[in-house]
Amino acid sequence: MWAESKTAEFKREYTDVVVISVGRGTARPYRETSQDCYEAARSLNQQLTFHTTTAYFAKKEVAFEESHKKTLHLIGKDGMYTNLALLLSEQCPHAIKLAVFEGNKRTTFRERREFTGSLLLQVEQAYAFIDQFNRTRAVFKGLERTDLRDYPPAAIREALLNAVVHRDYAFSGSTLMSIYDNRIEMVTLGGLVKGVSLEDIRLGVSILRNQHLANVFYRLRLIEAYGTGIPKIMESYDECPDKPQIAVTDNAFKITLPNTNYRDVATAANPAVTVSRKEALVLNLFKAQDFIVRQDVEAVAGVSQPTAVLLLRAMLEKGMLVKVGSGKYVKYKLAKH
Repeated sequence: MWAESKTAEFKREYTDVVVISVGRGTARPYRETSQDCYEAARSLNQQLTFHTTTAYFAKKEVAFEESHKKTLHLIGKDGMYTNLALLLSEQCPHAIKLAVFEGNKRTTFRERREFTGSLLLQVEQAYAFIDQFNRTRAVFKGLERTDLRDYPPAAIREALLNAVVHRDYAFSGSTLMSIYDNRIEMVTLGGLVKGVSLEDIRLGVSILRNQHLANVFYRLRLIEAYGTGIPKIMESYDECPDKPQIAVTDNAFKITLPNTNYRDVATAANPAVTVSRKEALVLNLFKAQDFIVRQDVEAVAGVSQPTAVLLLRAMLEKGMLVKVGSGKYVKYKLAKH
């Protein structure tokens, strides 16, 4: 630590005062140093069970006896369970809340889920749930077929682990994850650790808020090394025009993963025409496939065969669609403008 003094004039009183600047010390207030961190503090709840965590350690062939709980800092020097133990127990008070929205706005819910219990179970269940909505799009180059996921699995995995390992559990709120047609947003509480900037983490700099929790995830081979998560997410989008976005406040951290296969089909079809509700439903089919047939229209719009034929004819006349083939082999693709 250093100190510096200088003389300054206080103009209204014409009095000289001494201004002393003191450097930032190491014994800072609560939650700003590792001297008083949440995960190392004694858990208020000492009636903890670890069925899920024990099974997970066994699956990974990592020992989890009483002595190992002490080594991993689930049990403190006083022989009592720590908050880290609480986070890995069935009694963990924190949750991951996941919501799937219709379209790109937070207006209409399609599905909602909440995952509780051990953080290890929450991570496993949240990833499986998100993966259900990570659709695969087939692209053909000549005779070769390439399958492209909406989101790079590595990006989802790293963003999810980052949200769980680095959040501030001294806050009681849930970790929030939202799935839209064009993006996934993950919001975690705590912001950045003091002294670390957004540019620092982009470069792979890592100062751990939950060092012992990160060590548990490292031993279980869930994370490879500290500080690699954000660079991996960015690298997984190297060949994509839209990049992940990060927003940070004092108390929150949000990462947005763009859908690499998303196309605003209504605008792409023809920005000059008005799109009806049923036409929008038909256009939305092209988010997951390159061609549609009449039966697709009947199913998505909930109409009869004659009505589907009329709807397709109207969309052809508006320049939204292009007909490919004829007779029973006819199909439709999105018009290019």
